Amino acid sequence: MTARPAALQLNKICKSFNRVSVLRSVDLELRAGEIHALLGENGAGKSTLIKVMTGAYSADGGEIILGDKTISPQTPSDAQKLGISTVYQEVNLLPNLSVAHNLYLGREPRRFGCIQWKKIRARATELLKRFDLDINVNEPLSSYSIAVQQLVAIARAVDCSAKVLILDEPTASLDAREVALLFRVMRDLRDSGVAILFVTHFLDQVYEVTDRITILRNGERVGTFATNALPRNELVAHMLGKELHALEHLSHHCPPAGREEDVLLEADSVTIANGVEQLNFKARQGDAIGLAGLLGSGRSEICSMLFGLSHVTSGKVSLAGKEFRPNSPAAAIKKGFALCPEDRKTEGIVDPLSVRENLLLALQAQKGWWRPIRAQQQKALVDEAIRALKIVCSDAEKPIGQLSGGNQQKVILARWLMTKPQIFILDEPTRGIDIGAHAEILELIRKLCAEGMTLIVASSEIEELVAFSNKVIIMRDKKMVGMIEGDAITENSVLSAIATPV
Repeated sequence: MTARPAALQLNKICKSFNRVSVLRSVDLELRAGEIHALLGENGAGKSTLIKVMTGAYSADGGEIILGDKTISPQTPSDAQKLGISTVYQEVNLLPNLSVAHNLYLGREPRRFGCIQWKKIRARATELLKRFDLDINVNEPLSSYSIAVQQLVAIARAVDCSAKVLILDEPTASLDAREVALLFRVMRDLRDSGVAILFVTHFLDQVYEVTDRITILRNGERVGTFATNALPRNELVAHMLGKELHALEHLSHHCPPAGREEDVLLEADSVTIANGVEQLNFKARQGDAIGLAGLLGSGRSEICSMLFGLSHVTSGKVSLAGKEFRPNSPAAAIKKGFALCPEDRKTEGIVDPLSVRENLLLALQAQKGWWRPIRAQQQKALVDEAIRALKIVCSDAEKPIGQLSGGNQQKVILARWLMTKPQIFILDEPTRGIDIGAHAEILELIRKLCAEGMTLIVASSEIEELVAFSNKVIIMRDKKMVGMIEGDAITENSVLSAIATPV
């Protein structure tokens, strides 16, 4: 592709929160007439960078240049007036208003102070012709599919400012036909000179529609590459910080495979309501099954399904040989499941409660709130949990929010271990914790497997999965695309399986 002039440049952008550096000297160049992918795992800094360029956050350092002028948008409205618009995965329009009103909300043409509805409807109809949308603009936006709503949001953004368009996970809720329609519109906009920043976790889509790729990792720019010159395995290596050819085979201490008759949990051709398809696996007592894949591949969705947070739409899940449909967390807990969630802050700890109260939550719920745990027993259980998991805590009555991230994670693990689960689901168990706690949690996983507990562990840290798994399920674009077992599990084999298209 012939190089075009830069529409938007971000130079040496820095951003910190509470002295924690989130963006470190990040550069990004968007050219007029290109579709540019912004990629990175959770915590890479993508969302923060977008909020800086759209005025939701102010940068702590660096500059933003639009065309040939330095800008400093203070709000998303400022950015939109300058020519930078964003469309998010969750359409942020008003579903109860008409399509036409949504398109011109806040900028309605008026005469003598009155809104000119006839002119709005005519303009809306004409605008949507660019997107091959032949719909009744008088109907409420909610009467149309998510794909149509997404295109209406894009049409509004383009009409507001035709310079830079940021699409943040726009295809996450679309089917294949709707994605194809969106991509056609994106190509048309590119050809008309719009600079499009495309944030997605679907690698197939990246290679189908983008011209260049910028990769972020841990708040820093890894590099910018021409899409057609970057092999998939190198892309994955850049995102995860691993070079495939340089990886060493970790000797992993995985539990030995159990006997066929000891199968505890089985998924047979399972499709989940949240979009995961083709899920097949068997977990025996004492197995440690890893879930590997990039962000959005379906790892967390499997954890949610097993814990009753999303439903199986087809296929069969069996527990100890009997069909099991976990339709709620309460039903899953009753059957011996436990979940350490990915988002510790919002789904794990209860911040205002004490360490003691957080530790006892699951056990008290399992016993029933009408059977309170006696104070003496509470103290014994809490003291044992703190000792066993080496939770650094001066006082069990202090709020859990005062503990470090690693100690909060240990509290969540200890909470569920009190319920004596037979299947423990861990979603990113070591994310955002220090090295010491990281090593202790990995050692705990090995110990639990040795004691016969079955673990299902989702992790973006491939070396973790290699260290303790005896099976690794490979996920891509919400489909199970393979499984690696036993001695075949190496960092090279897992990364290659993630990167290689079917």
